[in-house]
Amino acid sequence: MKLSIVIPLYNEKESLSPLVDAIIAALKPAGCDYEIVFIDDGSGDGSFETLRELHAGHPGIIRVFRFSRNFGKAAALSVGIGKSRGDIIVTMDADLQDDPVAIPEMMALVDQGWDLVSGWKKTRHDPLLKKIPSKFWNLITALVSGLKLHDFNCGFKAYRAGVAKSLDIYGERHRYLPVLAHWDGYKITELPVPHHPRRFGVSKYHWFSRGVKGLFDLLTLLFLRKYMKNPMHFFGVIGILLALTGSGILAYFGVEWIITRHMHLRPLVLLSIGAIIMGIQFVSIGLIGELIAHQGRHETYSLRDTLERT
Repeated sequence: MKLSIVIPLYNEKESLSPLVDAIIAALKPAGCDYEIVFIDDGSGDGSFETLRELHAGHPGIIRVFRFSRNFGKAAALSVGIGKSRGDIIVTMDADLQDDPVAIPEMMALVDQGWDLVSGWKKTRHDPLLKKIPSKFWNLITALVSGLKLHDFNCGFKAYRAGVAKSLDIYGERHRYLPVLAHWDGYKITELPVPHHPRRFGVSKYHWFSRGVKGLFDLLTLLFLRKYMKNPMHFFGVIGILLALTGSGILAYFGVEWIITRHMHLRPLVLLSIGAIIMGIQFVSIGLIGELIAHQGRHETYSLRDTLERT
């Protein structure tokens, strides 16, 4: 069973050689066939030159792909997973905080039948300003997704190759890969993994911008999961509620006018008319969404196993 280790990186020159040595040392007792796939996300610190030397020094083991500019971690993971040749794919960061010693145990869990093994930095060596927002988003993601994990954002994970390649990775979705796999019906487990303080450089991710983008991506994922194929179920419900509310208020004032023959133009009347107009617009958006979804509808399904005649 071949193993692919996918490592996205951005300006991590000093960490690369020690990381390769640590991976080789961790996998030597296992005696497995493996490859290390580096994706240079537009580094400008000489990381690619170091990777070139490592590639020459470890023929047949190290593969390198370099972006023309910085496209982000999700793009790097997507390309790295797509280029991988292994039956099991492990993703990890290049900053030496993830310890390769956990890889054999991750592989064993996948071999036992788990589709995705998510690392859990149980003892985390990061600044407090990074830990607190991470705990908050982990809690929110667990509540919203229905998947109980301690550390969704840990980049140290192991996948069956078919699972990893089936996931749609873009934007900031790399933080929610266990969620996507869980929603597709795959079996997810969690493994506490060693975590080390950063030895070189600084983190490339700002907690505030990452949190805002992560929130928007989580909302997008929820919407697409529930209403991608039936947008009318979302927009139509809102539209009908608005229209019924506005119509009810107008009906009340209509009855009052019939009884008293006297009615002033009140703000609530204007609000009810606005609610009816907005309700019609929401229903119209839902209908247009249904037309678009129907026009390009192509059902896709995730296959867990296949038995065919050879």
